[in-house]
This record gives sequence, structure tokens and C-alpha cells, in this order.
Amino acid sequence: MLFYFIRHGDPIYDPDSLTPLGHEQAEALSKRLQVYGLDEIYSSTSNRAILTAKPTCEKLGLEPKLLDFANEAHTWAELTVDREDGKPGVTWLFYNRRTAMLFNSKEIRDLGDRWYDHPAFKEKNYEKGIKRIYDATDEFFAGLGYEHERYTGKYKTVAHNGKRVALFAHQGFGLAFLSCVLDIPYPQFCTHFDITPTGMTVIEFTDNGGYTIPKVLMHSSDSHIYKEGMLTLYNGCIKI
Repeated sequence: MLFYFIRHGDPIYDPDSLTPLGHEQAEALSKRLQVYGLDEIYSSTSNRAILTAKPTCEKLGLEPKLLDFANEAHTWAELTVDREDGKPGVTWLFYNRRTAMLFNSKEIRDLGDRWYDHPAFKEKNYEKGIKRIYDATDEFFAGLGYEHERYTGKYKTVAHNGKRVALFAHQGFGLAFLSCVLDIPYPQFCTHFDITPTGMTVIEFTDNGGYTIPKVLMHSSDSHIYKEGMLTLYNGCIKI
């Protein structure tokens, strides 16, 4: 199986939609995915994810299957921290400078997958949020034929297949989701990796005697944008 994780296009967060650029990115992505095709398409219940998947669904004649656990509104309520710049509101844990530094400290690394037990996080129930995502992610892949033996880096192959399966979702959710899929502790994954709009991550699931070890073939690739002559911008600001 080839699994594609795709972030939505350039967003409008309120109301939940895409900018004109986001629609262009989604169209460019659909041309790329049309080349080899997909067998199944899943999407977050967020409108910006659904709109990003729409051109691909239309070209391939597929209906998206909606997954509410992938909606970033849930993750935003679970894996954020108060802003440190004096402005009201919250921001992602990985965008907060103090948290990012703590995430890469020896004490957090020593805690491994129980990073949320650190005293700095005692007033937040991050365990509940990350567990929700991890449990739902494992259930999703079990439905595709791969049962996760968590924290071992491998999956039991229950029903190996040659399908191409895509999930259209989000940045904040995606960093937690992929940390689960790849058994990389969330603090390290979310501070060392990111996902740009319509960035496509491809993970190969190959059976090895009843087990599979997911292998990342590419991460957050936006070559489809380059192909269409658009600027390749990391989150709309850095030319890459």
C-alpha cells in the first residue's frame, strides 16, 4: 500500500475555506495524483480539506470518505499553549519558542512517548489529546489492513494490499498523526518536520513476512506546484 498524507491548500481559516491560491494549488495537486491514480480518498470534515480533495475526486471519479477525527479543530483544542508574545489566545506547541526548546531537551527526550508527564505540562491534559489522535490513527490503519504494534516501529499485516490511499487533512493534526504512524515521539517530530500547503507525504507499507515497517518515500513534496509554474513557498513566506 502507498499512503498519501496531504495538507489542504492555502487556507482561509474563518470562514473555513481556501484562498484563490489554495484552489490553484488543489488543481495542480489533482493533476499530479491523476497520473497514477488513487483507490481511496479520505478527508477531514473541515471544508478547506474537502475543497482541496475536490479536484482530485472529480478527476478520479471518487467520493471522499470523511474522517472527523482528522478535523484540526479538535487538535487545536488539545495541543496548543498560551502565546508568549503578550497577545491573547493560544498557538501550537511547536510554534511556541519555550516549548520547542523544552521539547528538544534531554529531559523530554528521556520521557519518550510520555513527554506529557513533564512538570511543565502538569496543568494541561496533553495526554488526552495525543491519545485521541493516536488511538483513532491506529484504528484507521487497522481498517486498511495494518495493525499497529505501537512504539515498535512496525505493523502486523492483516490484509496486505496494493492500494493507493490518500488522506487530505491539516498541518497541526498531521504532525501528530504522522508521529504516530512512524513511531517518532511527538515533541521531536513536530519541531523537526513541517507540512506546507498541499505538501504530499508518501509512506510505503510493504509486507515482510506478516509485518510491515512504514517507510517515508517523500515528505511534504510540492513539486506539483513547481510543475504548474507557481511559486514554491513554505507556508506562503519562504521561497524553496
